[in-house]
Amino acid sequence: MKTSKLFKTLLFTLSLTLFFTGCKDAKTEEDPNKPKPVQVYQKDGVTVNAYDFAGLEYFLNRDDNTTYVVNFWATWCVPCVEEMPYFEKLGEEYKDDNVKVLLVSLDMPKMVESKLLPFIKDNDIKSEVVLLRDPDANSWISKISPSWSGAIPATVIYKKDKKSFYEQSFDYEQLVSALDSIK
Repeated sequence: MKTSKLFKTLLFTLSLTLFFTGCKDAKTEEDPNKPKPVQVYQKDGVTVNAYDFAGLEYFLNRDDNTTYVVNFWATWCVPCVEEMPYFEKLGEEYKDDNVKVLLVSLDMPKMVESKLLPFIKDNDIKSEVVLLRDPDANSWISKISPSWSGAIPATVIYKKDKKSFYEQSFDYEQLVSALDSIK
C-alpha cells in the first residue's frame, strides 16, 4: 500500500515537471546563433552587453522578416543624444510592424558605468542597447559601410538583403522615410 502511494506521488511529480518544462514560451528562448557578449555591464537595473565586432556582425546580418534599425551613437555625441527620442518613438510606434531598433554605443568601456548605464536609466531607453567594444575601428568601419567615415551618428536600416546606410542625424520624419524605403 505504501509503495503504491509513493509511486503515485512520484508519477504526479514527474507529470508536473514534464508539463511545466514542456510549456516554455518560445518567445523567451534565446537564439542559439546569438553570440556571447565579451562583457556584461549592470548597474541600477540596467544591463548592457558588450560585443567585439565579430559578435556585433550577428546583429547586422539577421535574415528574418524583421526590419532592423541599427544606430551607432555615444553619450558624448550631442547630435546622437538629440536624435535618440526619434529612435525610441520609431521602435515603439513600429514594433507591431516587425521593426526593431538596436542602439550600438561607441562609448569607451571606462565610461559605461559612469555615463552609459545612467543615460539609459535616466532617459528610460526601451530599445536594446549594446556596446561595441572593439578598439580597432579601422578594421570594422568599412565592413558596416564602405562609405562610412567613422563619424557618428550613423545608422543602418536593413531587412534581409535590402540595406541602407546613413551617416547623418535624423529628425523623426526623415527616420520614418528612411524606414519606409526598406520595409
